[in-house]
Amino acid sequence: MAADRGKRTRGDVVYDSLRADILSGRRLPGERLKFSDLAEHCDASMSVIREALTRLAAEGLVTNEPNVGYAVTELSPDRLAELTDARLELESLVFARSITEGDLAWESRLVAAHHVLEGTPFLTTCDPVRVTDEWAEAHAGFHRALLAGCRNSRLFQMANGLRDEAELYRRWSQPLGSEKGRDLAGEHRRLMEAALARDVDCATAALRDHISHTTKLLLAVSEQLGF
Repeated sequence: MAADRGKRTRGDVVYDSLRADILSGRRLPGERLKFSDLAEHCDASMSVIREALTRLAAEGLVTNEPNVGYAVTELSPDRLAELTDARLELESLVFARSITEGDLAWESRLVAAHHVLEGTPFLTTCDPVRVTDEWAEAHAGFHRALLAGCRNSRLFQMANGLRDEAELYRRWSQPLGSEKGRDLAGEHRRLMEAALARDVDCATAALRDHISHTTKLLLAVSEQLGF
């Protein structure tokens, strides 16, 4: 791990910073991302900023339009529905491969990621309608761990890219657990248990239900959020 950190470039640092700003809501959906402002804010060259924005565009977190430039991806019900459809197909495929190909080390990482998720505070104390950054990171880590047994790195990266794009919607919604009677922790536990039991059919069905349920909640509050 130390060696990996030593290889990080200035572009990696700027990319991580901008990505965190977008996912945390510090940069709003639709906000223009001007090269000069970002270069000053990040203390980086234009080429480094361009590299970071290109990577973010590939993940769907920003858009680039001719004669307009880069902007944080705007939110819309149609985009969310299309994104969910793609996630249901790709994540189910990668999850199935993860279960069949994952080894004992994968199982251990999955259990550890779930333990972190369960032990991380869900809501902020100052703003009870938002999840904490720590929980959002633990949640993303758990879902990555579910898929990490897949040995096809391209499929794994594509599936995680779609999930990262969906994070914009989760961050701008009401909490995922705000629905009365929803057992979000139970959903995550069932995903882990089905994966560890190597029950592909049960696990992928649970994942599809989990993704679809969350999308329904986000669409239900879309008018309140103005997207």
